[in-house]
Amino acid sequence: MNVINYHAVPEQKVEDGGKNATIRWILTENEGADHFYMRIIEIAPRGYTPHHAHSWEHEFYILEGEGKLVGDDVSIPLGVGDAGIVPAGEKHHFESTPGTSLKFICLIPSRKCL
Repeated sequence: MNVINYHAVPEQKVEDGGKNATIRWILTENEGADHFYMRIIEIAPRGYTPHHAHSWEHEFYILEGEGKLVGDDVSIPLGVGDAGIVPAGEKHHFESTPGTSLKFICLIPSRKCL
């Protein structure tokens, strides 16, 4: 078993098309996660993650704030307590609502599972 505190993990700036967004890789193979990685993503007001797609699904859970999940043809409002899935291959990004930040847990498959 392994426990790590969120504050012990350094935040990294989300690059490549993101704005005012950071990520903390909370659980990876370094902590013994064989199948799933857990990350915490924080997006400051008027920020967003890059618009992208990948070959795996990922799940998310909103911890704080408000924002939206944006696809090529859809924009879904997000708030505290919302959970969702982004299917493999679907273009998407997350963005905060002006005046508030957005903080969420995001789970993705480990490198071993890709």
